[in-house]
Amino acid sequence: MSATTESYLPPGLPIPVPEGDGLSAPFWNGLRGNRVMVQHCKSCGTWQHGPEWLCHQCHAFDPAWEETAPRGRIYSWERVWHPVHACLNGHGAYLVVVVELPGAGNVRMLGNLLGDPNTPVRIGAEVEGVFEHHEQANPPFTLLQWRYFL
Repeated sequence: MSATTESYLPPGLPIPVPEGDGLSAPFWNGLRGNRVMVQHCKSCGTWQHGPEWLCHQCHAFDPAWEETAPRGRIYSWERVWHPVHACLNGHGAYLVVVVELPGAGNVRMLGNLLGDPNTPVRIGAEVEGVFEHHEQANPPFTLLQWRYFL
């Protein structure tokens, strides 16, 4: 795992912030501290992402947050050719991956796969998290990107 201040995507995208009710704040605050936080129900042991106020399995309220290793394997992927936001016009293809985290009950997270967007992608390939800090933003935020594990 590593941290970077180099931006993968161009400026101008909406800033990700926790919901007004604070539900996802532990996730976003964890990324700012180079940690991946995932909900883990103490009642039944279920891991879940995205965050919810109750456990997806047993419906217990307020699942706890636990740190998990930012390592996983590619579950699915997409090479994006068409810009989904005006600031991405002219920035070519990029890779979006769904990463399964074995350290957190195989929950899945979405992110960009860093590197050459034309590289072959293999389902099951091991990847590690890269924390992309945006200190200049208001408010500052961090994204979790992925790269092949070497």
